[in-house]
Amino acid sequence: MSEVSDYSSRLSDPRSRKLGTFSYLTQMDGDQVRKQIQYIVDQGWNPAIEHTEPEYASSHYWYMWKLPMFGETDVDRILEEIELCKKANPGNHVRLIGYDNYKQSQGANMVVYQAPLDEKREERMEIASAVNAYGMVHK
Repeated sequence: MSEVSDYSSRLSDPRSRKLGTFSYLTQMDGDQVRKQIQYIVDQGWNPAIEHTEPEYASSHYWYMWKLPMFGETDVDRILEEIELCKKANPGNHVRLIGYDNYKQSQGANMVVYQAPLDEKREERMEIASAVNAYGMVHK
């Protein structure tokens, strides 16, 4: 049996935070992202793109980029929309979701772009993580 290792992801370190299952793996390159999009299309799932500021990435609510791409099967078209979202929101993380019509749930959910963090944004993330939903500071 292999030994379980700890990932150094901590709320106190904004650069170490994980955003979903794929974030525990090495960063996907363009070809790997394309294959994941193709998988979503092959499953018949509807792709949707969302984005948010890095300091709110652990929140359940992300901003929807346009409407879900109902019935879209062109991988290049989906990649184009991801790029448009990145250009319109350069400081935001971007994720791709594959909605499963039949199960009425998400079949896939992955961050396809992580915005770089500068010192000011990192400081805001530390403050945001210290305040919970009720406005109370965690100690």
